[in-house]
Amino acid sequence: MQNPEVFILAIESSCDDTAAAVLQNDRVLSNIVANQLIHNQYGGVVPELASRAHQQNIVPVIDAALQKANIQKEQLSAIAFTQGPGLMGSLLVGSSFAKSLALALKIPLIAVNHMHAHILAHFIHEEGFEKPTFPFLALTISGGHTQIVKVNDFFDMKIIGETTDDAVGEAFDKSAKILGLPYPGGPLIDKYAQIGNPKAFAFTKPKVPGLDFSFSGLKTAILYFIQKKKLENPNFIEENRNDICASIQYTIIEILMDKLKLAVKETGIKQIAIGGGVSANSGIRNALAEAQNKYGWKTFVPKFEYTTDNAAMIGIVGYQKFLTGNFETSSVVSKARIQF
Repeated sequence: MQNPEVFILAIESSCDDTAAAVLQNDRVLSNIVANQLIHNQYGGVVPELASRAHQQNIVPVIDAALQKANIQKEQLSAIAFTQGPGLMGSLLVGSSFAKSLALALKIPLIAVNHMHAHILAHFIHEEGFEKPTFPFLALTISGGHTQIVKVNDFFDMKIIGETTDDAVGEAFDKSAKILGLPYPGGPLIDKYAQIGNPKAFAFTKPKVPGLDFSFSGLKTAILYFIQKKKLENPNFIEENRNDICASIQYTIIEILMDKLKLAVKETGIKQIAIGGGVSANSGIRNALAEAQNKYGWKTFVPKFEYTTDNAAMIGIVGYQKFLTGNFETSSVVSKARIQF
């Protein structure tokens, strides 16, 4: 029987979003995210600036999460935090605060792998959202990661395919930069792609063996294509922006779907769950919906607020670890790169 009074405070600070959430068992009571707009002018995340912004944001964000949940800190059962992977300076802000608060309140400390959290976000209880059953395949797609993971249980996961170079989110953002779109450009490509012709321009898909991905070659091909077309017509981008974005997005989605089809064929598992910031992309969501009808897959797409970096997903992992007593001491260290 579940204890109705398990309250987890979760802290996420792996990159440029400071986030805190309070969960009661598998239900989210609050999920607060403070974005850092300072990075937009630099065209990418500046680690030192991210760390400083986390220091400014973490106390107000955690306070807001507790207030919205209507929970006193003395009611908390445990504190979960992102141990890695991520930017070391950013991780240290979250882990230091979590350690200090857990020590002061004399409650357990729980370390969470950020990538596990993207996958297990599907187990947050939300009306209208079904939870996958084990085993299932998870496609984790973000600015820093592209992985296909076979998930046998909450903490029994194996990476069966991953990128050999760039992540899919980086492919979107760098393509956007080539087109002169502001950072972060991925959502803008998605926006323009919705009113463009995905077959207008053909880009070659990289040939990578097995279930692994590669996006660096595609990125280079897009750069050379744009440079060539601009020499012929300086207004090429402005005149064809929607079609270019649609064609780029179509190619990237084809790469992802080809590998997913192969993974289903090799494993025999037809349950597919997606996670990570790029899973907010409308084209990818539509492709999965089509695959569900065409191939008989059962697909799981998380609620939009649980796709990008957030603390609710850290909290659901914290809750599962709390149930098994998987706690850490204050000697636990943050890791920019962490074993999956």
